[in-house]
Amino acid sequence: MKAFVMAAGAGTRLRPLTYAIPKPMVPVVNKPVIYYTLENLMRHGIYNVVLNLHHYPGMIRNYFKNGAQFDMKVSYSYEKKLMGTAGGVKLMEEYFDTTFIVMSGDGLTDIDLTKAVKYHKAKKALGTMVLKPVDTKFEYGVTLTDKSGKIVKFIEKPRWSDVFANTVNTGIYIFEPEIFKYIPKGEFYDFGMQLWPELLKKKKKIYGYVMDEYWTDVGNLTEYRQGIRDALDGKIKICIPGEQIKPGIWVGKGTVIGKNVKLRAPSVIGANCFIGKNAVIGEYTTIADNSRIMNGANIKNSILWSDVEVLKNVTLDNCIIGSGAKVKEDISVFEGTVLNIE
Repeated sequence: MKAFVMAAGAGTRLRPLTYAIPKPMVPVVNKPVIYYTLENLMRHGIYNVVLNLHHYPGMIRNYFKNGAQFDMKVSYSYEKKLMGTAGGVKLMEEYFDTTFIVMSGDGLTDIDLTKAVKYHKAKKALGTMVLKPVDTKFEYGVTLTDKSGKIVKFIEKPRWSDVFANTVNTGIYIFEPEIFKYIPKGEFYDFGMQLWPELLKKKKKIYGYVMDEYWTDVGNLTEYRQGIRDALDGKIKICIPGEQIKPGIWVGKGTVIGKNVKLRAPSVIGANCFIGKNAVIGEYTTIADNSRIMNGANIKNSILWSDVEVLKNVTLDNCIIGSGAKVKEDISVFEGTVLNIE
Protein backbone atom coordinates (compact mmCIF):
# COMPACT_ATOMS: atom_id res chain seq x y z
CA MET A 1 0.00 0.00 0.00
CA LYS A 2 1.09 3.59 -0.68
CA ALA A 3 0.37 6.90 1.00
CA PHE A 4 0.18 10.55 0.03
CA VAL A 5 1.27 12.93 2.79
CA MET A 6 0.26 16.56 2.38
CA ALA A 7 3.26 18.78 3.14
CA ALA A 8 2.72 21.82 0.92
CA GLY A 9 0.90 24.16 3.29
CA ALA A 10 2.40 27.46 4.42
CA GLY A 11 1.13 27.16 8.00
CA THR A 12 -0.15 30.72 8.29
CA ARG A 13 -1.85 30.04 11.64
CA LEU A 14 1.52 29.02 13.11
CA ARG A 15 3.24 32.25 12.20
CA PRO A 16 5.72 33.62 13.15
CA LEU A 17 7.15 30.10 13.58
CA THR A 18 6.58 29.23 9.92
CA TYR A 19 8.08 32.33 8.33
CA ALA A 20 11.34 30.44 7.75
CA ILE A 21 10.30 26.78 8.00
CA PRO A 22 7.54 24.70 6.40
CA LYS A 23 4.77 23.73 8.79
CA PRO A 24 5.42 19.96 8.59
CA MET A 25 9.00 20.56 9.75
CA VAL A 26 7.97 22.32 12.97
CA PRO A 27 9.57 20.24 15.73
CA VAL A 28 7.54 18.20 18.18
CA VAL A 29 9.72 16.67 20.91
CA ASN A 30 12.78 17.44 18.77
CA LYS A 31 11.61 15.78 15.56
CA PRO A 32 9.61 17.32 12.70
CA VAL A 33 5.90 16.71 13.20
CA ILE A 34 5.74 15.05 9.77
CA TYR A 35 8.32 12.50 10.94
CA TYR A 36 5.72 10.96 13.25
CA THR A 37 3.28 10.59 10.35
CA LEU A 38 5.86 8.61 8.39
CA GLU A 39 6.83 6.66 11.49
CA ASN A 40 3.22 5.60 11.96
CA LEU A 41 2.86 4.62 8.30
CA MET A 42 5.91 2.35 8.65
CA ARG A 43 4.45 0.88 11.83
CA HIS A 44 1.59 -0.40 9.68
CA GLY A 45 3.72 -1.70 6.84
CA ILE A 46 3.44 1.28 4.49
CA TYR A 47 6.85 2.19 3.11
CA ASN A 48 6.04 3.97 -0.19
CA VAL A 49 5.13 7.60 0.38
CA VAL A 50 4.66 10.72 -1.75
CA LEU A 51 5.10 14.14 -0.15
CA ASN A 52 3.76 17.17 -1.98
CA LEU A 53 5.86 20.30 -1.55
CA HIS A 54 5.47 24.03 -1.98
CA HIS A 55 6.57 26.17 1.00
CA TYR A 56 10.36 25.83 1.59
CA PRO A 57 10.47 22.51 -0.33
CA GLY A 58 14.23 22.13 0.05
CA MET A 59 14.02 21.71 3.83
CA ILE A 60 11.74 18.70 3.55
CA ARG A 61 13.74 17.15 0.70
CA ASN A 62 17.01 17.60 2.56
CA TYR A 63 15.64 15.94 5.68
CA PHE A 64 13.99 12.87 4.16
CA LYS A 65 15.94 12.62 0.86
CA ASN A 66 14.83 9.39 -0.84
CA GLY A 67 13.79 7.87 2.48
CA ALA A 68 16.51 5.20 2.52
CA GLN A 69 17.77 6.24 5.96
CA PHE A 70 14.25 5.65 7.30
CA ASP A 71 13.83 2.36 5.40
CA MET A 72 11.20 4.01 3.22
CA LYS A 73 10.82 5.03 -0.39
CA VAL A 74 9.98 8.74 -0.40
CA SER A 75 8.97 10.51 -3.60
CA TYR A 76 8.06 14.17 -4.09
CA SER A 77 5.53 16.20 -6.01
CA TYR A 78 6.47 19.88 -6.18
CA GLU A 79 3.56 22.25 -6.71
CA LYS A 80 4.79 25.57 -8.07
CA LYS A 81 1.20 26.70 -7.76
CA LEU A 82 -0.86 25.13 -4.98
CA MET A 83 -3.46 22.75 -6.36
CA GLY A 84 -5.54 22.18 -3.24
CA THR A 85 -5.63 19.02 -1.15
CA ALA A 86 -7.43 16.88 -3.73
CA GLY A 87 -5.84 18.60 -6.72
CA GLY A 88 -2.40 17.83 -5.33
CA VAL A 89 -3.21 14.13 -5.07
CA LYS A 90 -4.61 14.20 -8.61
CA LEU A 91 -1.14 15.15 -9.89
CA MET A 92 0.11 11.74 -8.69
CA GLU A 93 -2.79 9.74 -10.11
CA GLU A 94 -0.55 7.29 -11.98
CA TYR A 95 1.30 6.43 -8.77
CA PHE A 96 -1.77 5.13 -6.96
CA ASP A 97 -3.17 2.00 -8.60
CA THR A 98 -4.56 0.28 -5.50
CA THR A 99 -6.16 1.31 -2.20
CA PHE A 100 -4.17 4.24 -0.78
CA ILE A 101 -4.06 6.55 2.23
CA VAL A 102 -3.97 10.34 2.38
CA MET A 103 -2.64 11.98 5.55
CA SER A 104 -1.69 15.45 6.68
CA GLY A 105 1.95 16.24 7.33
CA ASP A 106 1.03 18.43 10.29
CA GLY A 107 -1.38 16.08 12.03
CA LEU A 108 -0.06 14.41 15.16
CA THR A 109 -1.59 10.96 15.58
CA ASP A 110 -0.92 7.31 16.37
CA ILE A 111 -4.02 6.05 14.56
CA ASP A 112 -4.19 2.31 13.95
CA LEU A 113 -4.12 2.48 10.15
CA THR A 114 -4.42 -1.29 9.84
CA LYS A 115 -7.83 -1.20 11.54
CA ALA A 116 -8.94 1.79 9.48
CA VAL A 117 -8.03 0.13 6.17
CA LYS A 118 -9.74 -3.10 7.25
CA TYR A 119 -12.92 -1.11 7.95
CA HIS A 120 -12.68 0.64 4.56
CA LYS A 121 -12.37 -2.65 2.72
CA ALA A 122 -15.14 -4.34 4.71
CA LYS A 123 -17.49 -1.53 3.69
CA LYS A 124 -16.30 -1.76 0.07
CA ALA A 125 -16.11 2.00 0.19
CA LEU A 126 -14.93 4.34 -2.52
CA GLY A 127 -13.66 6.65 0.18
CA THR A 128 -13.41 6.51 3.97
CA MET A 129 -12.95 9.61 6.10
CA VAL A 130 -11.32 9.10 9.48
CA LEU A 131 -13.29 10.88 12.19
CA LYS A 132 -12.35 11.82 15.73
CA PRO A 133 -14.73 12.66 18.59
CA VAL A 134 -13.88 16.00 20.20
CA ASP A 135 -15.22 17.55 23.38
CA THR A 136 -16.05 21.19 22.82
CA LYS A 137 -13.99 22.56 19.92
CA PHE A 138 -15.80 22.92 16.62
CA GLU A 139 -13.24 24.79 14.53
CA TYR A 140 -13.39 21.83 12.16
CA GLY A 141 -16.30 20.62 10.10
CA VAL A 142 -18.57 18.04 11.72
CA THR A 143 -19.37 14.85 9.78
CA LEU A 144 -22.63 12.99 10.36
CA THR A 145 -23.02 9.27 9.66
CA ASP A 146 -25.86 6.78 9.89
CA LYS A 147 -25.82 3.60 11.99
CA SER A 148 -23.84 1.72 9.32
CA GLY A 149 -21.15 4.40 9.26
CA LYS A 150 -22.20 5.82 5.90
CA ILE A 151 -21.69 9.57 5.62
CA VAL A 152 -25.00 11.43 5.33
CA LYS A 153 -24.14 15.08 5.97
CA PHE A 154 -21.33 17.60 6.42
CA ILE A 155 -21.57 20.74 8.54
CA GLU A 156 -18.73 23.20 8.01
CA LYS A 157 -17.72 25.17 11.13
CA PRO A 158 -21.04 24.55 12.86
CA ARG A 159 -22.72 26.73 15.43
CA TRP A 160 -23.72 25.08 18.70
CA SER A 161 -27.30 24.92 17.46
CA ASP A 162 -26.10 22.85 14.48
CA VAL A 163 -24.30 20.22 16.50
CA PHE A 164 -25.83 16.75 16.38
CA ALA A 165 -22.55 14.84 16.67
CA ASN A 166 -19.02 15.61 17.76
CA THR A 167 -17.01 13.72 15.17
CA VAL A 168 -14.69 15.91 13.13
CA ASN A 169 -12.78 15.32 9.92
CA THR A 170 -9.14 14.50 10.77
CA GLY A 171 -7.86 14.91 7.21
CA ILE A 172 -6.98 11.20 7.10
CA TYR A 173 -8.60 9.46 4.13
CA ILE A 174 -8.58 6.03 2.52
CA PHE A 175 -9.45 5.86 -1.17
CA GLU A 176 -9.79 3.50 -4.06
CA PRO A 177 -8.11 4.60 -7.33
CA GLU A 178 -11.59 5.19 -8.81
CA ILE A 179 -11.63 8.40 -6.75
CA PHE A 180 -9.58 10.14 -9.44
CA LYS A 181 -12.63 10.12 -11.73
CA TYR A 182 -14.18 12.73 -9.46
CA ILE A 183 -11.19 15.09 -9.19
CA PRO A 184 -10.80 17.48 -12.14
CA LYS A 185 -7.40 17.64 -13.77
CA GLY A 186 -5.34 20.82 -13.70
CA GLU A 187 -7.62 22.65 -11.26
CA PHE A 188 -7.41 23.72 -7.65
CA TYR A 189 -9.65 21.23 -5.86
CA ASP A 190 -10.22 20.67 -2.16
CA PHE A 191 -11.19 17.47 -0.34
CA GLY A 192 -13.30 18.98 2.43
CA MET A 193 -15.03 21.79 0.56
CA GLN A 194 -15.47 20.16 -2.84
CA LEU A 195 -14.72 16.45 -3.30
CA TRP A 196 -16.50 14.94 -0.27
CA PRO A 197 -19.69 17.01 -0.74
CA GLU A 198 -19.70 16.06 -4.43
CA LEU A 199 -19.36 12.37 -3.59
CA LEU A 200 -22.24 12.69 -1.12
CA LYS A 201 -24.36 14.46 -3.74
CA LYS A 202 -23.66 11.65 -6.21
CA LYS A 203 -24.58 9.09 -3.52
CA LYS A 204 -21.26 7.31 -3.72
CA LYS A 205 -20.19 4.78 -1.09
CA ILE A 206 -18.39 7.01 1.39
CA TYR A 207 -18.00 6.07 5.03
CA GLY A 208 -16.78 7.54 8.27
CA TYR A 209 -14.38 5.57 10.45
CA VAL A 210 -14.29 6.77 14.06
CA MET A 211 -10.80 6.41 15.51
CA ASP A 212 -10.07 5.80 19.19
CA GLU A 213 -6.42 6.80 19.18
CA TYR A 214 -4.77 10.19 19.67
CA TRP A 215 -5.13 12.93 17.07
CA THR A 216 -4.56 16.66 16.97
CA ASP A 217 -3.98 19.16 14.21
CA VAL A 218 -0.83 21.13 15.03
CA GLY A 219 -2.50 24.10 13.38
CA ASN A 220 -1.90 27.03 15.71
CA LEU A 221 0.32 27.91 18.64
CA THR A 222 -2.14 26.63 21.25
CA GLU A 223 -2.54 23.25 19.53
CA TYR A 224 1.20 23.08 18.93
CA ARG A 225 1.96 23.50 22.62
CA GLN A 226 -0.77 21.06 23.60
CA GLY A 227 0.49 18.42 21.17
CA ILE A 228 3.93 18.53 22.76
CA ARG A 229 2.49 18.33 26.29
CA ASP A 230 0.40 15.33 25.26
CA ALA A 231 3.45 13.63 23.76
CA LEU A 232 5.43 14.19 26.97
CA ASP A 233 2.49 12.84 28.98
CA GLY A 234 2.45 9.66 26.91
CA LYS A 235 -0.98 10.28 25.42
CA ILE A 236 0.37 9.47 21.95
CA LYS A 237 2.58 6.52 21.06
CA ILE A 238 5.75 8.02 19.61
CA CYS A 239 9.42 7.25 19.99
CA ILE A 240 10.93 10.08 22.03
CA PRO A 241 14.58 10.63 21.03
CA GLY A 242 17.36 10.17 23.57
CA GLU A 243 17.92 7.95 26.60
CA GLN A 244 15.38 8.02 29.40
CA ILE A 245 17.74 8.63 32.33
CA LYS A 246 14.88 8.93 34.81
CA PRO A 247 11.13 8.41 34.45
CA GLY A 248 9.92 11.15 32.11
CA ILE A 249 13.37 12.65 31.42
CA TRP A 250 15.15 12.01 28.11
CA VAL A 251 18.69 13.17 27.24
CA GLY A 252 20.42 12.84 23.86
CA LYS A 253 23.92 11.62 23.08
CA GLY A 254 26.85 13.94 23.68
CA THR A 255 24.95 16.24 26.04
CA VAL A 256 26.88 17.58 29.03
CA ILE A 257 24.99 18.40 32.23
CA GLY A 258 26.76 20.53 34.84
CA LYS A 259 26.76 20.38 38.63
CA ASN A 260 23.62 20.94 40.65
CA VAL A 261 21.36 20.96 37.61
CA LYS A 262 17.73 20.17 38.36
CA LEU A 263 15.87 18.16 35.72
CA ARG A 264 12.13 17.87 36.21
CA ALA A 265 9.82 15.46 34.42
CA PRO A 266 8.54 15.41 31.85
CA SER A 267 11.30 17.02 29.78
CA VAL A 268 13.54 16.25 26.83
CA ILE A 269 17.06 17.49 26.09
CA GLY A 270 18.49 16.79 22.65
CA ALA A 271 21.93 15.64 21.52
CA ASN A 272 25.16 17.61 21.93
CA CYS A 273 23.67 20.16 24.31
CA PHE A 274 25.30 21.85 27.28
CA ILE A 275 23.43 22.56 30.51
CA GLY A 276 25.39 24.82 32.87
CA LYS A 277 25.63 24.44 36.64
CA ASN A 278 22.67 25.36 38.84
CA ALA A 279 20.33 25.48 35.84
CA VAL A 280 16.76 24.25 36.18
CA ILE A 281 15.11 22.43 33.29
CA GLY A 282 11.51 22.33 34.39
CA GLU A 283 8.50 20.27 33.45
CA TYR A 284 7.13 20.28 29.90
CA THR A 285 10.36 21.64 28.43
CA THR A 286 11.95 20.36 25.24
CA ILE A 287 15.41 21.51 24.20
CA ALA A 288 16.58 20.52 20.72
CA ASP A 289 20.05 19.50 19.57
CA ASN A 290 23.17 21.66 19.89
CA SER A 291 21.67 24.11 22.36
CA ARG A 292 23.52 25.75 25.24
CA ILE A 293 21.83 26.60 28.52
CA MET A 294 24.20 28.59 30.72
CA ASN A 295 24.64 28.74 34.49
CA GLY A 296 21.60 29.50 36.62
CA ALA A 297 19.07 29.54 33.79
CA ASN A 298 15.54 28.48 34.72
CA ILE A 299 13.37 27.09 31.95
CA LYS A 300 9.91 25.54 32.20
CA ASN A 301 6.91 24.90 29.97
CA SER A 302 9.03 25.99 27.01
CA ILE A 303 10.00 24.71 23.58
CA LEU A 304 13.53 25.43 22.42
CA TRP A 305 14.46 24.58 18.85
CA SER A 306 17.98 23.62 17.76
CA ASP A 307 21.15 25.70 18.25
CA VAL A 308 19.59 27.99 20.87
CA GLU A 309 21.78 29.76 23.40
CA VAL A 310 20.28 30.83 26.71
CA LEU A 311 22.73 32.92 28.74
CA LYS A 312 23.16 32.86 32.51
CA ASN A 313 20.34 33.56 34.94
CA VAL A 314 17.68 33.76 32.23
CA THR A 315 14.13 32.71 33.14
CA LEU A 316 11.87 31.33 30.41
CA ASP A 317 8.29 30.32 31.13
CA ASN A 318 5.87 29.15 28.44
CA CYS A 319 8.06 30.35 25.57
CA ILE A 320 8.93 29.06 22.11
CA ILE A 321 12.48 29.92 21.06
CA GLY A 322 13.32 29.49 17.39
CA SER A 323 16.43 27.88 15.95
CA GLY A 324 19.67 29.82 16.38
CA ALA A 325 18.22 32.35 18.80
CA LYS A 326 20.30 33.82 21.61
CA VAL A 327 18.59 34.95 24.80
CA LYS A 328 20.55 37.63 26.70
CA GLU A 329 21.60 37.08 30.27
CA ASP A 330 19.69 38.15 33.35
CA ILE A 331 16.30 38.60 31.68
CA SER A 332 12.94 36.92 32.13
CA VAL A 333 10.56 36.06 29.30
CA PHE A 334 7.00 34.91 30.01
CA GLU A 335 4.19 33.80 27.69
CA GLY A 336 6.20 34.77 24.64
CA THR A 337 7.07 33.39 21.24
CA VAL A 338 10.62 34.43 20.42
CA LEU A 339 12.38 33.73 17.16
CA ASN A 340 15.57 35.77 17.46
CA ILE A 341 16.96 37.68 20.40
CA GLU A 342 20.36 39.27 19.82
